[in-house]
Amino acid sequence: MWNKFKNLFTNDIGIDLGTANTLVYAKDRGIILREPSVVAVQEGTHRVLAVGEEAKRMLGRTPGNITAVRPMRQGVIQDPDITQKMLQYCIRKTNVQRHAMRKPRAVIAVPGDISQVEKTAVKEAALHAGARQVFLIEEPMAAAIGVGMPVTEPAGSMIVDIGGGTTDVALISLAGIVYSRSVRVGGDEMDRAIIEHMKDRYNLLIGERMAEDIKIKIGSAYKLEQELTYEVKGRDLVKGRPITLEITSQEIREEALNDVVTEIVFSVTRCLENAPPELSADLVDRGMMLAGGGSLLTGIDRRIAEMTQLPVHVADDPLSAVAEGAGRVLDQIEWLSKAAVPDSRAR
Repeated sequence: MWNKFKNLFTNDIGIDLGTANTLVYAKDRGIILREPSVVAVQEGTHRVLAVGEEAKRMLGRTPGNITAVRPMRQGVIQDPDITQKMLQYCIRKTNVQRHAMRKPRAVIAVPGDISQVEKTAVKEAALHAGARQVFLIEEPMAAAIGVGMPVTEPAGSMIVDIGGGTTDVALISLAGIVYSRSVRVGGDEMDRAIIEHMKDRYNLLIGERMAEDIKIKIGSAYKLEQELTYEVKGRDLVKGRPITLEITSQEIREEALNDVVTEIVFSVTRCLENAPPELSADLVDRGMMLAGGGSLLTGIDRRIAEMTQLPVHVADDPLSAVAEGAGRVLDQIEWLSKAAVPDSRAR
């Protein structure tokens, strides 16, 4: 019986449909696609010109008749048609049907707090993109599975998934989420905070790519042993010409990123406050795991550890955790009933 079920999933996929990046996991092949969640479309016709990395390079640099857009915002679909085309691109590029007669089934990770309407939008986009059947799994559960946490044990496991559009915090035990909290704050909000800081303090207008570079190169959530500097290029809003100036990591940490990081830390402490006493005791030794691209912000683990007085670990590959977890669900039938919500429609 198990072999018969296993054969049904030979070409099936797990998808992390993220605000910043889309990852696809194929059974027996691992992560086979990792692309930015960006689509370049032609104005008027809405014809897709580029998807993923190629489209991301166009952000802020396109002519008037071409628009580079992110169809996902804060973990949910903003443009169903463009999202569908992006999923079609992903499914086609992964070539998951090369040895199979049937369309693939897909397990898609979604934020823990999305509405039923938003869930339906994700399912519909995937079905129209070529999936035969769609299952949804909450991102924190997928991340916990992806990093190898013992989620089926009668003990507390805590995961903090800091994505591009959302931060999901969950306390998991016996294959279920005991308590979770999701806030629409993540890596994108950090970028926006940097853009606003540069505008307010220096009258300097910078783009999303420059803001992301600043975050990666000198962004931090905890005091550095040696503060860093970075050369920023943008347009002076007063003089109207390009200029270059130097900023410090301390400035970005304390003036640009502090509010965003504080909100993430607050969501973690709220989860701990709502944890049952027995599971709280488990966390004293186990601590918590950080996943998602936002967990790569320098010092965020130390900031959370200092506030919670608990051990905090960063996943070995935090960017792939959610996709890995969504893919591993394909191997275990029990997860499809316990962790995922099956779609009533199938094709």
